[in-house]
Amino acid sequence: MDTQPLYAIKAKLFKSLAHPVRIQVLEVLAADPGLAAPVSRLLEVTGTEPSALSQHLGVLKRVGVVESTRSGNAVQYQLAEPLVAELLVVARAFLLGHLAGLDADDSRLVAARHLPALPGASARAVLEAALAETARNETAPIEAAPIELAER
Repeated sequence: MDTQPLYAIKAKLFKSLAHPVRIQVLEVLAADPGLAAPVSRLLEVTGTEPSALSQHLGVLKRVGVVESTRSGNAVQYQLAEPLVAELLVVARAFLLGHLAGLDADDSRLVAARHLPALPGASARAVLEAALAETARNETAPIEAAPIELAER
C-alpha cells in the first residue's frame, strides 16, 4: 500500500506534465482519445529526436498517463485515462483566462486560439467561459474559428 499523501502523488503527476513536448504529445493523444497514435506520428508532430521523445513517453508512462502497445517494431501510445483529456481542457481554459487581457493580435493569444480542438464534455463550460472572456477583451477579430470541443 502506498503511504504517500495524495498531494505528493499529485505533485508527481504535475511534474510529469512539466514539459512542452509532453503536453504536445498528450494533446495529440487527447484529440482522439479512443485511438492510439504511432510513435512516428508523435515524432512528426513534435519534431523531437527519437531518443528525446522516448524519454518523454517513458516519463508519461511511469506515472500512468499514457500506455503503449507493441506490434512487431511498431509502438503506439494512447491515453491511459480519459480524464487526462479533461485536465488538458481545464489547463487550456486557465491559459486562455490569463491571456484574456492581451490585445487580440498578441501572438500568444492568437497561438492559443489556433490550438486543435480537445474533447471534454464536462470541462466545456470552463473552456467556453475562458473563450468568452477572451472575446470580450478583443479589439480586433481573430481569423481562426473558436476552439470547439468534440462530444465523447
